[in-house]
This record gives sequence, C-alpha cells and structure tokens, in this order.
Amino acid sequence: MRLGDIAASLGAQLENGSPRTEINGIAGVKDAVEGQMTFVANPKYAAAAKSTKASAVIVSEDFPPLPAAMLRSKNPYLAFAKAIDLFHAPYEYPPGVHPTAVIHPSARVGSGSHIGPYVVIDENVRIGSHAIVLAHVVIYRDAQIGKNFFAHSHAVVREGCRIGDNVILHNGVVIGADGFGFAKDEKGRWEKISQPQAVVLGDDVEVQANSCIDRASLEETTIGRGTKIDNLVQVGHGTSVGDDCLLAAQVGLAGSTHVGNRVILTGQAGVVGHCTIGDGAIITPQTGVAGDIAAGAIVSGSPAMDHRLWLKVSALLNRLPEIVKAIRMKKE
Repeated sequence: MRLGDIAASLGAQLENGSPRTEINGIAGVKDAVEGQMTFVANPKYAAAAKSTKASAVIVSEDFPPLPAAMLRSKNPYLAFAKAIDLFHAPYEYPPGVHPTAVIHPSARVGSGSHIGPYVVIDENVRIGSHAIVLAHVVIYRDAQIGKNFFAHSHAVVREGCRIGDNVILHNGVVIGADGFGFAKDEKGRWEKISQPQAVVLGDDVEVQANSCIDRASLEETTIGRGTKIDNLVQVGHGTSVGDDCLLAAQVGLAGSTHVGNRVILTGQAGVVGHCTIGDGAIITPQTGVAGDIAAGAIVSGSPAMDHRLWLKVSALLNRLPEIVKAIRMKKE
C-alpha cells in the first residue's frame, strides 16, 4: 500500500516522504525495517524514532522532525490502531448455519449471520443481523441480542439477558450467571437466594476471555455503552457500570457497586459492595476500594487513598523499621 493512500485513510499529514513509497506492514519502533511503518506518541522516545529503520513513522502534530517519513496525526495512537487494520483484515465468516448447531424453532437469527458448529440457541432467543456465533457458544432462552454480535467459542449468554449492537464476547465469557447470594438458616446452613434479574450490555461493549458478569435477585446488572472489559474480570450482581469505562484484568466489583462514566479500573483493583465511583475516576493497580470515590479522583493503595498521598506512604514503607526504632530510642 502506498504511503500517500495510508495518510489519506488515516487523515494524517504526510511530511518528509514520497506518497509513492510502498509500505507492506506494521512493526514496533525498534523492530521495524525498511518497507514497514511504526508509531511514536511520546517525545521521550524521539531517540528511538530517529534510529528506526522504518520507512515511515506515525507521530503527533508537534513531534520533532525525523529522518524517516512522518505521518502527523492529532491522535497517533488511534491512527496506529487504524493502520493495523489496513494490513490485517479480520477473518471472514460466511453466512450460514452449521449442521451440528441446535436452534430452537421459536428462536430468530437475523440475516447474514454465521452460526458455527455445536452452537445452541434456545427458545425465544432473538439475535440481530450479521451475527458471528462460533463453536460451542450457548445462548439461553429469552435472550435478546442486537446486530453485529460476535461471540467466540464457549461464550455463554444466560436466560433473559439483553445485549445491544456491536457487542463482542471472547472465549469463555459468561453473561448472566447467578449472583453470589445466600442466606443462612437457623441451622447455620446457606440457602440459595434466587437471581432472576437480567444482565444488560449496551452497544459497543467488549468483554474479553473468561470474564463473568452476574445476574441479581432484585435489580439488573448493567454495563454501559462502549465499556471494555479485560480478561478474568468479575462484575458482581446488581452492579452498574457506566459508558466508556475500562476494567483491566482481574478487576473485581462486588455486588451493587455503581461505577460512573469513563472510569478506569486497572489490574487487580477490587471494590467492595454498595460503593459509588464517580465519573472519570482512575483506580490504580491492586487498589482496594472500601468506600465511595469522588468524580475525577485518582486513588491507590489498600485501603484506597489519594494517589499522591499513596506515593508518599509507599516511599516510607521501607524505612518503617528504622523510623520505629528511632521513635523507641527517643522514648527511652
């Protein structure tokens, strides 16, 4: 593909290069060779960008000049993501139903859909057009799913759950398993609390491998439009997550957590039940949240505290023994 065509496709400004230069692939800034392109978003990597062997580099509008051709973009990271799609087209799945799939007569699947081997679609299910449902996916009865649904193998959508348009479920995802609800009887035994409410996913949600979003007994569990959920995430029953949030790997949200819009929860962060996290908050890795978090806050540590305070606290941790020793000596 010619560099000029790539620039036009990405909405980038070509500088210091010929539009006729042929580009045949994408690689990292240190690994790229002639004929490939790369990207650099942070000026601190300017040295690596100057020595790259790539034929072209996607950079920000104010990035320092480079020997290689540059594609200047307002959002170089996004431009790079779109450039990858230019060279790596997604696999195509032709419309049709595999003979081993089991689809209940009352179910309805939209036109142009691909239903793979051993898929099970139960009664009264509705799936919109151009769905891709791969091997061993199971859709329980009464589930309602929008158009352009993509379910990788072994994903499960439980009974009555509702899913919007353009949703992707990766391998092993479970939408709508029972929430963790039990009541103790007079003998000290745990009796199950029924969990009949649905899980609702908005449009453009993506849930990655082996994550679980649980149903509740009294209120729906909801995931807002455009939210992206990483591998091995647990969303507890009755939780609501807003629009355009990011939940990184091994995040755990206990039941009835309420997460605002554009919140970022990074790896292994955990939130106890009945907490509210305000819009735009950032929860850093392994943070334990046991109370409400204000909108726009950045918190760290366990229990969670302001990130700047946590940096000071963590800097003192290694010195605690000598500080305690000094205090004891002073008291003596």
